[in-house]
Amino acid sequence: MTPPTPAKATTKAPSKAAEKAAEKAAAQAAQAAQAPAAPDAAAPGRKLFGYAPAPESRAAAGEIASRYGHYIDGESVEGSGRETLTTVDPATGLPLAEFAQGTAKDVDRAVRAARDAFPGWSALPGGERAKYLFRIARIIQERSRELAVLECIDNGKPIRETRDVDLPLVAAHFFYYAGWADKLEFAGFGANPRPLGVAAQVIPWNFPLLMLAWKIAPALATGNTVVLKPAETTPLTALRFAEICRQAGLPRGVVNIVTGDGRTGAALTAHPGVDKVAFTGSTEVGRSIARSLAGSRTRLSLELGGKAANIVYDDAPIDQAVEGIVDGIFFNQGQVCCAGSRLLVQESVHDEVMEALKRRMATLRVGDPLDKNTDVGAINSAAQLARIRELADAGEAEGAQRWSPDCELPATGYWFAPTVFTGVSATHRIAREEIFGPVLSVLTFRTPEEAVAKANNTPYGLSAGVWTEKGSRILWTAARLRAGVVWSNTFNKFDPTSPFGGYKESGYGREGGRHGLEAYLDV
Repeated sequence: MTPPTPAKATTKAPSKAAEKAAEKAAAQAAQAAQAPAAPDAAAPGRKLFGYAPAPESRAAAGEIASRYGHYIDGESVEGSGRETLTTVDPATGLPLAEFAQGTAKDVDRAVRAARDAFPGWSALPGGERAKYLFRIARIIQERSRELAVLECIDNGKPIRETRDVDLPLVAAHFFYYAGWADKLEFAGFGANPRPLGVAAQVIPWNFPLLMLAWKIAPALATGNTVVLKPAETTPLTALRFAEICRQAGLPRGVVNIVTGDGRTGAALTAHPGVDKVAFTGSTEVGRSIARSLAGSRTRLSLELGGKAANIVYDDAPIDQAVEGIVDGIFFNQGQVCCAGSRLLVQESVHDEVMEALKRRMATLRVGDPLDKNTDVGAINSAAQLARIRELADAGEAEGAQRWSPDCELPATGYWFAPTVFTGVSATHRIAREEIFGPVLSVLTFRTPEEAVAKANNTPYGLSAGVWTEKGSRILWTAARLRAGVVWSNTFNKFDPTSPFGGYKESGYGREGGRHGLEAYLDV
């Protein structure tokens, strides 16, 4: 039997399309061979991507007047004194506007206006007060871009924070407390809770408009009238809020705004016509206010400093924890009372966490706050920058190891590079004192008991964070931390429905949520 003849191999001529594809692939291979090697993503300081500038328009902030007075009894009025102060753009150090330095006479005029407005405002049904709060909330939403840009220019924080965090929360607080205005009898404070009267409110410079909302919204919802003093370095959004009050048709005298420095605040908090004082700021000033009101019938709530511990256990999801660490200390340039400025890492994962943290810090963009790509903006003032530098230098002098990623800081304005200290002990100043800047102190622990002991080894008690995969460990740790707020596997998360406040030298009283109503009710 004759074996079958093998089939002849045939070749088909390639098509023109195939030839072009082959030529293109060969060209790409040659180009890749000539190109430099891609940067090592694990190497700190090396960037994989470049960003083109994406600045927000300064014109979106609207017109900034050259000079401002106070807002009293529904009108913009000149101060009674001749002294003025100047607010500057932290990113450039250039002046933005002059504003009146409030005197005792100005404060008295504002308190009398609030007192005169109180009977009519408190007598309104809760549903009618709610209409004004809803209207204010909607106007804030409509003007959110304008307010976000103005806050960015006056404060120095990045536009992505004012736009995506601050302004949504400001509107949300007014919406939330508008909903409570006609439900106060169901809030758990008695069948007929009554407003206190005139509330004196002093707010800080780190979250000017948000702190205004935290205080004014519950005060108005409960039937109180307000005299508010914004910080002397960031008065512009408070004065723009006065325009919103007029736009919303708020009755005259219900909200009054007096500008000035600490002298104005002292005159306001000590005024005998005030029934309630709400202060957010430094522990030192809070102590002074508490002493001045001791023995009086004036109600007081204080939200003061902090030195929060961010605890990372050995079973924590490292990448997620690193994002939380970065958000905890570099959000708003670390100028946050609840900033996670002390990082407590379990020894067994210390090196892994630090390597990942430095790699992440190397990607942070420091620069123009109006640039939508910016992660870390400008420090609010020259005085605050000097404070941060002093404590950072003290950390080095006491033996801690300092590290910052390579970043080119702008030549003008107030800037400080994101910084981490390792080899920190509990006795170092950077582990004990509130720095209020983008500076992280890293300590280690071996056992959960040691972590809790180190976390509680502070005169403050405002906030803390816990990172672990075990729910039981979260609950065990949170129950033992002396902090008003404990975040689990996250950090710096806020919601108008959730109360916020501290223990020990971080103050007393709560803002936010149902608990925030109590501070403004006679219960």
